[in-house]
Amino acid sequence: QLQASGGGLVQAGGSLRLSCAASGGTFSSYAVGWFRQAPGKEREFVAAASWGGLRTVYADSVKDRFTASRDNAKNTAYLQMSALKPEDTAVYYCALGSSLIVLRSITADYWGQGTLVTVSS
Repeated sequence: QLQASGGGLVQAGGSLRLSCAASGGTFSSYAVGWFRQAPGKEREFVAAASWGGLRTVYADSVKDRFTASRDNAKNTAYLQMSALKPEDTAVYYCALGSSLIVLRSITADYWGQGTLVTVSS
């Protein structure tokens, strides 16, 4: 089971850190991905971290602003978001998948509930 948290309302240029807590499984065996879905749009890939956290990938739209990480001892993944823009407004989801490539295709073995991020201008 995955539970994303940390969303909220923030002004443009601000920062937020999302968390994704996992329970009941082998969290460290999976790559973890972050995705978002804005109103009226399809779900899109945001970022992902490998099972050990040493490799990360990002969508071009968030590169150099967002940082994906994980703490396997706590069964938790994080998405640090900085320099937020109004276009980052969306429901953010975390998910577990077999690899970074798989997650980039918006395919996952387990999906968490989303958390809403609203960025005001």
